[in-house]
Amino acid sequence: MPKIEKPEDAPLAFQAAWNAHDMEAFGGLFDADATFVNRFGHYVRGVDEIVALHAPLHETLYSDSALSNELISAVDISDQAAVVHFWSRLSAGAAHPAGPHQVDTLILAVVVKQGRGWRIRALENVTLTNPRTGEPVLRDR
Repeated sequence: MPKIEKPEDAPLAFQAAWNAHDMEAFGGLFDADATFVNRFGHYVRGVDEIVALHAPLHETLYSDSALSNELISAVDISDQAAVVHFWSRLSAGAAHPAGPHQVDTLILAVVVKQGRGWRIRALENVTLTNPRTGEPVLRDR
């Protein structure tokens, strides 16, 4: 199961749980009272709601998807909290109604120290779009 041992681990731990389509591992990354805003602006609170939001997607349209995450920055707020920004590229597969395609997002996560590790307390995912047209765009890598 992926773990967040330091704030900088959050992007790859999130990626590993997503790509395994393992909702127990995915839920294990979050604080019990975490908040999550998906790329469509849907807000949920609590790890059970976060998993409930994602589980049906991983059983259907994202069942063959993969994420590729890249750390932008991890900035300590205190010795118990940090803000982490990372790029995320979702590669949807044939299971998606729109067929194979990619979507780039920018994720902001607040992580908090719990025991020897860290958990996500809040996460917001923003789809990259062209401000003039509203069309999704892929960033240059």
